[in-house]
Amino acid sequence: MRKCLSYITFILLFIAASAFAGANSDEVLVYKFNIKQEITRGTWRQTVQAFNEADSLGAGIFLIHMNTYGGTVVDADSVRTRILQSTIPVYVFIDNNAASAGALISIACDSIYMKPGGSIGAATVVNQTGQAMPDKYQSYMRSTMRSTAEFHGKDTVIAGNDTIIRWRRDPRIAEAMVDPAVAIPNLIDTGKVLSFTPAEALEYGFCDGIAENIPEVLKQAGIEEYRIVEYKPTWIERIIGFLVHPVFSGLLIMAIIGGIYFEMQTPGIGFPFGIAVIAALLYFAPLYLEGLAEHWEILIFVAGIALLAVEIFAIPGFGVAGIAGIILVFTGLVLSLIDNIKFDFEHVNAERLGVAVMTVVIGVFGGFILSLYLGRKLFTASSGPFKNFALNTVQAVKEGYLNVDPSFLEMKGKRGEAATVLRPGGKVIIDDEIYDAVAENGYIDRGEEVVVVKTGTAQLYVERINHGSVG
Repeated sequence: MRKCLSYITFILLFIAASAFAGANSDEVLVYKFNIKQEITRGTWRQTVQAFNEADSLGAGIFLIHMNTYGGTVVDADSVRTRILQSTIPVYVFIDNNAASAGALISIACDSIYMKPGGSIGAATVVNQTGQAMPDKYQSYMRSTMRSTAEFHGKDTVIAGNDTIIRWRRDPRIAEAMVDPAVAIPNLIDTGKVLSFTPAEALEYGFCDGIAENIPEVLKQAGIEEYRIVEYKPTWIERIIGFLVHPVFSGLLIMAIIGGIYFEMQTPGIGFPFGIAVIAALLYFAPLYLEGLAEHWEILIFVAGIALLAVEIFAIPGFGVAGIAGIILVFTGLVLSLIDNIKFDFEHVNAERLGVAVMTVVIGVFGGFILSLYLGRKLFTASSGPFKNFALNTVQAVKEGYLNVDPSFLEMKGKRGEAATVLRPGGKVIIDDEIYDAVAENGYIDRGEEVVVVKTGTAQLYVERINHGSVG
């Protein structure tokens, strides 16, 4: 019994000693966040998640592992602001590139470390073809770069008998990374945009150390004992990334078109309509979260669907409403795939626009063709798996079945006039009665004389009477 108690006491003392040692350990929790892609709305959303998790874990360092050629200015500015507001020191390790928006984010960090052969700068705002944007964009970026550099304050340097106070990160140099008109003696002339190599960045205060990897970064920062926790995208982020892929976007468009097509083949609202709605939600929701699809782009798509419904169910024939509906649906789907600013497409490159258009075209036509194919395969009377959902019984005329009211058979050859425009569907007046009718050849204007040439499907088929050719 005493031996057992001794063992228990020893174990408890060991646990307590370990806990005490752990509580007094010099180990630093380093929270690592990767920016190794184009900076988009998704980058900003993940940045917020990463900082929240770092705060909850009590991280001592927030380390950004960066390799990017840039991205959208608005999202980069949001990331920059979150870094400047951080109560945790933020380090960045530039693993090759921190260009454009990446340079802005890097300058916001408390400490900058660069890999040999890397670069930082070239923050001129350009479109995706590499052409510089108008000065209103450059002006905003210039002021943002200056204010970010100024945020880090000034250092006091003793040079011999002189005390020199200088910016830790010179705002003028930060501005030269944007504006080719800025000249800095012994550094850069006008007409060029500034970029730094690691050695140059170290000399001018835009780098705190040159390192091959993250362990070297932490060693140079004086951190010997550390534990790294890396940000992992949530399952929602992974799903969003999957859904915005052009291939899957095309499949969703096919599902939208297919659902609408099958819904038109059946009365009421049923399963196909639900498929179309779900596909539309899966198409627009991730694009909206990514900042690509705006409210007005989604409304354009909805308005197009509404016009198509009006054309199909309320207006005979196919006219302005139907054509406008098709245009609006197509436009809404395309615009939601590109990062345009309302109707400003200046920074949208032709390649990205082409991918968006082709995705929608292939999706629409693919959905239509697939709908026709599946309609035959799934609902055929002999072998279709859903044959019982479709009415396939043939009511032959030879068995006594008629596809029109018997009185319609007596209408052939009768004359009347168009009560509405027939394009080709509309209404006619014959013997003071109004009938649904379809023009056999071209359009017929309201008031023109017509003759019934045949009957069927509960409506009349008519032709225009040409008085000049009638004997």
